[in-house]
Amino acid sequence: MESNHAEASRAAAEALDSLAMDRERLAGRLRVPWALMAAIGALAAWWVASAATARPGAAYEPPATGWIALLGVLVVAHLVERETGARLGAMGARAAWATAGILVTCLALFSVSLGLVSLELAWAVALASAVAFAVTTWLAGVAYRAAVEHVRRA
Repeated sequence: MESNHAEASRAAAEALDSLAMDRERLAGRLRVPWALMAAIGALAAWWVASAATARPGAAYEPPATGWIALLGVLVVAHLVERETGARLGAMGARAAWATAGILVTCLALFSVSLGLVSLELAWAVALASAVAFAVTTWLAGVAYRAAVEHVRRA
């Protein structure tokens, strides 16, 4: 009886080791899909650039492109999950912080862009938009790598 228990424990430990090795191998094979990260960056840049067409002031109405950009980000997130198999819903704290960084950066750049438009410097929105693209693409890559690390450790 005791040997059956020891044998079952050893078999369970071997199965767990095998699963851990499979998880490590899977995480090691996943590469950042930079084209999709750039797509998220392009959507963020497009949303920041939409401030150039706004009329800031008392009768301000936000551009409708924000909802379209959000829909685009959701589509790209689905494509990332489909291409890599990594679920972004359980991505860990570091990835969540990177995602929050994307939101804060884009909101700040959108606000700056509205200020530039109100100062009749709409041409400078292109610079804010380029920054949004670069920072969002980089932070999306950080979030993806953090999600893969979370899978590796989970």
